[in-house]
Amino acid sequence: MIRLVLADDHAIVRAGLRALLERHTDIDIVAEAATGDEAIALCRDESVDLVLMDLRFGSGPSGVEATRRIRALPDAPHVLVVTNYDTDAEILRAIEAGASGYLLKDAAPAELFSAIVAAAAGVGALSPAVASKLMARMRDPGVTLTPRETEVLESVAAGLSNREIARRMFLSEATVKTHLTNAFGKLGVRSRTAAVAQARARGIIGTATDR
Repeated sequence: MIRLVLADDHAIVRAGLRALLERHTDIDIVAEAATGDEAIALCRDESVDLVLMDLRFGSGPSGVEATRRIRALPDAPHVLVVTNYDTDAEILRAIEAGASGYLLKDAAPAELFSAIVAAAAGVGALSPAVASKLMARMRDPGVTLTPRETEVLESVAAGLSNREIARRMFLSEATVKTHLTNAFGKLGVRSRTAAVAQARARGIIGTATDR
């Protein structure tokens, strides 16, 4: 029996996943989480084998940060990311944070179930589209930002100030400035606006129309 937590800030998505997965008698949905903090708390207090994790929540830690904290827990459950976001940076950050797999929300039900079984056993589970992106990235790495540099740029793209970014990421403002300076150098730019534009053009962060 796979004991599972659904972590997504959209109730309708959680309801859809629950309806789909309850058809399988070997999956037990222990609880649902609408925020990263809730997912972390559930994994700390409950016996959980796997978390289906979205990447972005309306408030609190991102799915990547929640994954990192969950994987640091004693007897940590595995994490399977299930999301709409498929930029190279999103994929790499999730895997670096400890996710066992990465699946897009348009995956077929059979693909989702297979990924759940694999991820719960700690086996890598990537959708074909994600696997292709990773292979392309390995063949032509281009500009590579660290996960922290990428997260800072995404926050800049969202309109946050250095102070707000520092508070959100639990960093000092000086550290945020260092990450930005390093990103500027790698991207060959001198301003926040240019850095965001370059990162979007290279597929490092999502576009303004991503949801």
